[in-house]
Amino acid sequence: MDAQRGRTGRRLAVPAVSFSTRLLSPTHLAPRREGAEVVAIGFVLISTAPAKEHEVYTELLRVRGIVELHPLFGEYDLIAKVEAEDFNALGQLVVDKIRSVPGVIDTKTLTGIKF
Repeated sequence: MDAQRGRTGRRLAVPAVSFSTRLLSPTHLAPRREGAEVVAIGFVLISTAPAKEHEVYTELLRVRGIVELHPLFGEYDLIAKVEAEDFNALGQLVVDKIRSVPGVIDTKTLTGIKF
């Protein structure tokens, strides 16, 4: 099986990707009350409308609270690492700032814990 063909032998569509992984600067962190620390960390899997990956990616780079943003191949198009001072703020970030971006059609949020 070559890289351009699936198990059935049919040719696979492999889109060209020209955007890169971004680790965002601390200025993209959500504003916090003085003395507050990051308690909630989440990973948001993002599905976009066809051919909207670049637009969504570019728009998400501007969202405060997203600290990492990576393009993916597969079921989801992007993954964002998000930080907030609590899980309610993390939920608001996902609903108000990520899901509201034009071209985002679905998200799945995985919350992190500390051992």
